[in-house]
Amino acid sequence: MSTALSVNLNKIAVLRNSRGGGEPDVVRAGIACLDAGAHGLTVHPRPDARHIREDDVHALAALCRARAVEFNIEGNPFAPPRPGYPGLLALCDAARPAQVTLVPDGDGQLTSDHGFDFVRDGAALLPLVAAFKALGCRVSVFVDVGDPEVARAAACGADRVELYTGPYAEAFAAGDPESALAAAGETARRAQAAGLAVNAGHDLNQANLAGFLRRVPDVREVSIGHALIGEALYAGLEATVRGYRRIVDAAARD
Repeated sequence: MSTALSVNLNKIAVLRNSRGGGEPDVVRAGIACLDAGAHGLTVHPRPDARHIREDDVHALAALCRARAVEFNIEGNPFAPPRPGYPGLLALCDAARPAQVTLVPDGDGQLTSDHGFDFVRDGAALLPLVAAFKALGCRVSVFVDVGDPEVARAAACGADRVELYTGPYAEAFAAGDPESALAAAGETARRAQAAGLAVNAGHDLNQANLAGFLRRVPDVREVSIGHALIGEALYAGLEATVRGYRRIVDAAARD
């Protein structure tokens, strides 16, 4: 089965918000990514609206509906509403994404850097996962590679897990990815044995993605933003997305 490429547009919004106004345009960037072959788009709206805003969510949802591609909204289901942020469930109720990815991030985090503790959070996640699924969303939950309790995501009602790949990317950059790859593969197999499909994301790039997909079985989707947008500054957005498509397509052939 092939791996879908979903492009995270958060960094486009960061650049726009740093200056104010509407440039660079998040929707235009999304169109460029889809035209270049991305299978879908991802956003992670934060309660402090540091990058993707509520209006972006609605505009990108409309784009994905028009293109008949998947829209993935990430966020913390426990974060309460506040001005400018209606809460993750309300956003998904309005936007109806194909997938919602639940992430246990706090306001002070620069980026998502750990998965759920299912022993602690499983009971609280259960009704929330049910609420998102009642909207027609596939539900994925962010998990740590090596989590011995990853199968508990199925008991919470989740459809998928997203493996946090930051440690793998660090190990790859250090020249010693073997143990991280083995752990990721084992975590994926444990999740799949529980009936969960597997996604992956965080710090994946064109250098380390192929090796990850060769060793981790049946990854359904990779969500890539920071590295992809960074690479696009040098090569261009279209060429960069096409480069990632070549990697995921080659992995499917292999």
